Amino acid sequence: MKEALIGKTITELNEIVKELGFPAFSANQIASWLYQKNITSIDEMTNLSLKQREKLKERFIYGTYVPSEVITSMDGTKKYLYHVQENCFIETVYIPDKERATLCVSSQVGCKMNCKFCMTGKQGFRMNLSVQHIINQIISVPEREKLTNIVYMGMGEPLDNLDEVLKSLDILTGKYGFSWSPKRITVSTIGIKKGIHRFMEESDCHLAVSLHSPIPAQRKELMPIEKSNPAKEILELLRNYDFSGQRRLSFEYILFKGVNDSEIYAKELVRLLRGLECRINLINFHQIPEVDLQGVDEPTIASFRDYLNKHGIFTTIRQSRGEDIFAACGMLSTKRLTN
Repeated sequence: MKEALIGKTITELNEIVKELGFPAFSANQIASWLYQKNITSIDEMTNLSLKQREKLKERFIYGTYVPSEVITSMDGTKKYLYHVQENCFIETVYIPDKERATLCVSSQVGCKMNCKFCMTGKQGFRMNLSVQHIINQIISVPEREKLTNIVYMGMGEPLDNLDEVLKSLDILTGKYGFSWSPKRITVSTIGIKKGIHRFMEESDCHLAVSLHSPIPAQRKELMPIEKSNPAKEILELLRNYDFSGQRRLSFEYILFKGVNDSEIYAKELVRLLRGLECRINLINFHQIPEVDLQGVDEPTIASFRDYLNKHGIFTTIRQSRGEDIFAACGMLSTKRLTN
C-alpha cells in the first residue's frame, strides 16, 4: 500500500528524497507543492523531472481526499463529514464570523475520555488520526483560502494523539509548510499532564484546558480524567510557564444549570486561578440525547462572566454556532455511521 505525501514533515521529506536519489533541494520543492499550492496530484509537481515524479508515484500517493458530506447551519457554520477508512468517520466544522474564519479540526475517530456532556465520547473510540488525516481537513475544505484560525477542538482528545498532532503543528507553522503564526492555532485538552508538558516544550501554539468545575469531586463526575490527572496538578504544571507574552492560556468552562453556575463556583475559580495569566471562555451547554444536564439562561451566564471579569480574570462568552446541525461544542458524533 502506497503512503501519502500529505502529512510528511520536512525531516521526513528530506529522508525520502535521499532514499530516492533526488537532489537535497527537492524536499523543499515537494513541500512547497504539498502545503503552499493548491494541487491534487504528484503529476502537477512540474519543477520535478518526469522521471522524479514517476519514481515518487511508485511509492507514494498525493494523499488528499474531499469531504463526503456537508451540512450548513442557519448561521453559516458548515459541518463537513470525512470517511477516513471503513466504519471510521470524522466531522470538521467551519465557522465564519465577520473577519475571522475558524476551522475546528478533529484528531481522533471518537474519544476515550467519556466526558458526561460530550457526544463524541458517547460513541466510543475507534482510532487515532494520522497527520495525513489531520492536515487533509485543512487542505480539502472549500474555504481553505479564507481560514484565519485553527482550533483542535473537534472529535477526540488532541493530547491523546500527540505525536501526530505535533507533526501537524510543525507543518502548519513551519516555513516549509503553511507558515502560519502559532498565534492563529489553539489546541484544546481536557488536561493530560504528561501531554501538556510535552506540548508546551515542543510547540508555541495557544493552549485551552477544559475545566468545567473548580471542585475536584464534581469535576470527576463530569470528566473522569480528573481521577488520574487532577486539575490542581495541571495548574501547578502550567504555573511553570510564561503566558504573559504572545502565547495564550485559556480555560473552557461549560455552564450547567444548577450544577456549576452559581457565584460560589465563580469565587472558587478566582481562588483557583489566582496569579495565573489566563482567560476563561464560558460556554453554554448544548443539550444532547440521554444526558440529564441543562444549559443556563443568558442573565446567568452574563452574571458569571461579570463576576470573573470584576475579580481580575478576563472572561468571554463563546457564541453558540451550528447548534441546529449538531456542530456546536460537545455535539460532534458519527455514531450513527459507525454502528
